[in-house]
Amino acid sequence: MHSPFPGMNPYLENPVFWAEVHHRLITAIADAIEPNLPLEYRVGIEKRTYLSDNSDSVLVGIPDVSVFSQQSLNKQHSSTTTQVSAADAITVTMPMPENVTESYLEIREVETDFAITVIEILSPKNKRAGEGRKVYEINRKQVLASLTHLIEIDLLRDGKPMPILEDIPATDYRIVVSKSDRRPQAQLYGFSVRHQIPTFPLPLQSKHTEPIVDIHTLLNAVYTRARYYLAIDYNQEPLPSLKPEDAVWADTLLREQGLRI
Repeated sequence: MHSPFPGMNPYLENPVFWAEVHHRLITAIADAIEPNLPLEYRVGIEKRTYLSDNSDSVLVGIPDVSVFSQQSLNKQHSSTTTQVSAADAITVTMPMPENVTESYLEIREVETDFAITVIEILSPKNKRAGEGRKVYEINRKQVLASLTHLIEIDLLRDGKPMPILEDIPATDYRIVVSKSDRRPQAQLYGFSVRHQIPTFPLPLQSKHTEPIVDIHTLLNAVYTRARYYLAIDYNQEPLPSLKPEDAVWADTLLREQGLRI
């Protein structure tokens, strides 16, 4: 079963699904572009690791269970009114560092091992204030200052987009293709939840033909293989919520396909 949405499925942005979506999509892109690469190149899945504290967690404020009994609520209320003397010790939780690993793609020239192109799919931590964004912005600046092409894929509505210099209309999602020989100019593909994800060329060395990357088809295949249609309850609203006008549109779309009562 294909995703019911014409492009990016907003339900896949939920932190419950996104880590797996990211992993599967990065692998799908690597597998899809490999047959179209000249033998001078190889594509590798690379990783970066950093420490992030609890305040940077994408799950902060998201309850594991949203159903409470009246008894549990009463217990919570009574516990908050308990008097503690100055001599009593109470149990507290310390902020523990989280070891975070993020995957990205590198297309390298076999002979020189030079990174020709880097492909990044942004994670929620990249778009929130904290260590994840700091680390990513440092890596981004290093690529932009080099001879390596950069492809930056942002399929997350929540969070702060990566900086560009122009004031452009806001879009739900965007893909940036920054060719090293055309900087500081880059191609930006902005699109909404109502639109198909655009295709884009994969920059290589100038003597080679640029393969076309079709994220839309790859993400649909990920949706089907992972059987997200069995895990997603389309009677619920996506997380994060859609804009009011898009929520009305999505409600009609899902009802027409029999996915929402």
